Amino acid sequence: MSGRLPWPLAYTVSGADCSAPMPLGHSAPLSDAVRDLAELGYDGVEVQVREVGADDAEALARTVDAAGLKVLGIGTGPVAAQDRLTLTDPSPDVRRHALFRLRGAARLAGALGVPVSLGQTRGRFLPGLADMQRQWAERAVEQLAEEAAACGSRLLLEPQSRATTSLWHTPDDTRSVIDSLDVPAGLVLDTHHLEAEGVDAVRAITDHARVTGCLQLAAASTRGPLTVGDPRLPALLTALRTGGFTGWLTLEHTQDGDSTKAAARSWTALTDAAAALS
Repeated sequence: MSGRLPWPLAYTVSGADCSAPMPLGHSAPLSDAVRDLAELGYDGVEVQVREVGADDAEALARTVDAAGLKVLGIGTGPVAAQDRLTLTDPSPDVRRHALFRLRGAARLAGALGVPVSLGQTRGRFLPGLADMQRQWAERAVEQLAEEAAACGSRLLLEPQSRATTSLWHTPDDTRSVIDSLDVPAGLVLDTHHLEAEGVDAVRAITDHARVTGCLQLAAASTRGPLTVGDPRLPALLTALRTGGFTGWLTLEHTQDGDSTKAAARSWTALTDAAAALS
């Protein structure tokens, strides 16, 4: 028995500006990926971008809309993953370039009417520079959140494990950052990063559901596609519903060599778990 999820379900895809497909998203070019995902039953996509602006919104929307899907969010992972640009780099030019790229993504998100997320592009600390780098990151996040709000978007800040970045590892410390901003912002919660930091995902959702814009999902330990019968899923979905979550779900995981099969497995696992909500 399967059920219909009460929230939009998205899959991670790479924008046309990416130098290569992101390893935690569909491996096909965007136009092929969205057709594939539409056939599988997905509602939309979370698009990872590298170098974009508001002028790119029409072409992106046209490609996604043609498949009958929606752009649900804009991710910025490739800014760091592909170009090594971060907000805490010792070089002022690199920091300025990173923020310029992120602001472009915020303007794209605003033109599409969706949130923009920030994860690993905040960077890593170097010995002796941590205090200064934290100040750089905090100021840049303030500017990015203001840019997003001014463009009609909203910044979502993602707690990530210390293997990826040097600051804001848990939902609680990331929540303190967004609560300090003068404009609306929210969280992205990712089951992989929560697990890596020893944070109980159900507890995190219970505490932060109303400020969470997106929950990203992957199999425990392996960070691969979800599997039917995963005992975490009914509890996670119940916590989302009970907590008043109004965002979307994104599959962000490895592809096991075949994105179509990986996306199908995760879709089946989630819709099967949704039956527990009935």
